[in-house]
Amino acid sequence: MLTTMAKSLFRHAFIAALLLTCNAAAWAQQRGEQPDNAVLSPALAPTPAPAPPASLLDQAVDKAGELVLGAMGQLGIRYKRGGTTPERGFDCSGFVQHVYRNTVGLLLPRTSAEMAHEGTKVSKSELQPGDLVFFNTLRRTYSHVGIYIGDGKFVHAPSTGGVVRVESMNVP
Repeated sequence: MLTTMAKSLFRHAFIAALLLTCNAAAWAQQRGEQPDNAVLSPALAPTPAPAPPASLLDQAVDKAGELVLGAMGQLGIRYKRGGTTPERGFDCSGFVQHVYRNTVGLLLPRTSAEMAHEGTKVSKSELQPGDLVFFNTLRRTYSHVGIYIGDGKFVHAPSTGGVVRVESMNVP
């Protein structure tokens, strides 16, 4: 499981590095330099949008990896309604809040409904490791939350009698 996650994270980092490398010639042209072994035609080459600095991209990949590892480190902790610690147990939002606070220092709201109003909504196909995923489990919107870990899977604290575990996003 972690091997698959690591491959996914490395794939994202490789794609980002490839994009940064491909833009190097265009950046050199914008600075008035002509890079070695590159032929650029101003008429044919569109002006690229500036890419984020590599350090920001590296930080984002690192944070996603930290979140996934932090979530996976809680596997097997028992579900406890209202729980917010590994010692006491977790409910779904307590689990997410604990992982985010202890891995990347971000304090999220306490309930899944409140968490859903933070950040930016993305489609299922755009999910990245570390993203929050929300579900309607109690006939109300945003009644359950978990952390997406890649490859169509997420980690969550499911319900009374359960433990923190990995599940497929495709389970009904």
